Amino acid sequence: MTIPLSILDLAPIAPGETVAESFANSVALAQAAERNGYRRVWYAEHHNMPSIASSATSILIGHVASQTSTIRLGSGGVMLPNHAPLTIAEQFGTLASLYPGRIDLGLGRAPGSDQATMHAMRRDAMSAESFPQDVLELQGYLAGESRVAGVQAVPGAGTNVPLYILGSSMFGAQLAAAYGLPYAFASHFSPDLLHDAVEFYRREFTPSAQLSAPHVIAGVNVVAASSTAEAQEQFDATRRTRVRGMISRGPSSPEYTDDQIDIFLTTPNGRQIANMMKYTALGTGSEVREYLTAFAASAQADELIVAHQSPLIADRLRSVELTAEAMAGVSV
Repeated sequence: MTIPLSILDLAPIAPGETVAESFANSVALAQAAERNGYRRVWYAEHHNMPSIASSATSILIGHVASQTSTIRLGSGGVMLPNHAPLTIAEQFGTLASLYPGRIDLGLGRAPGSDQATMHAMRRDAMSAESFPQDVLELQGYLAGESRVAGVQAVPGAGTNVPLYILGSSMFGAQLAAAYGLPYAFASHFSPDLLHDAVEFYRREFTPSAQLSAPHVIAGVNVVAASSTAEAQEQFDATRRTRVRGMISRGPSSPEYTDDQIDIFLTTPNGRQIANMMKYTALGTGSEVREYLTAFAASAQADELIVAHQSPLIADRLRSVELTAEAMAGVSV
């Protein structure tokens, strides 16, 4: 079986870059993915993060869909406890009506934000507890079989937008298995339970109307470049930026040099942050191919969703191309 490749676009806002430029980069990335045979591009819902522009996920999906032709686009994911299921059914029903056969709906139960932002969004602290019921309610709207008497999703009913359960713990694996839905594991930033969760999901999977057999999508970081040294340099820059964002909070935070960040990465806390990017394919095309092939086999993945981690859009586009070229025809 050839390993399908997809992309997780974090819609990053680079230092000195505008939100509009970030969106233009997302369009260019999706167009490159389409040219190079990737299966889908997903965008993640985050809030109150100055370096990420994908908070209004469905709007970004629609914008990119209008400037591409065939590639699937979706959420990786919508944090369902932030929303009423009917609202999400209407949003993605609208997208599916405009771009039939091209829209995915990945669902997570994390807040995608901090406590203060949760309050600003009027989210109840206990809303995640109803996630399993909310998934079924949403599924009913999209199937045209509403579980709420007298309420239909318009648009949405009958579009049957495919649902995917996202997770980084055993909870998501259990839910995806019980509901017979595809399971996407966020191993690109939360690697620790990948193998246990996938093993459980495959063992306990129950077929459904949407899916007859388990389907695992595993997240992995990639930096593909012309040389190993160039890829390492790009990866180091991205990791430093991530660390700065995690340890620098508020306008009064100090500015850390690269040397200071590198020293911090040798501490226990720094190593914990570095472990978030444990699964990273880095180097030339052949080196990336070797890593991704072994990773897919180890993770029992039916599909890989790649977060291209180069800081500059030109380098990300090059990574998209090199990775696709290297993985063409590779099977597990």
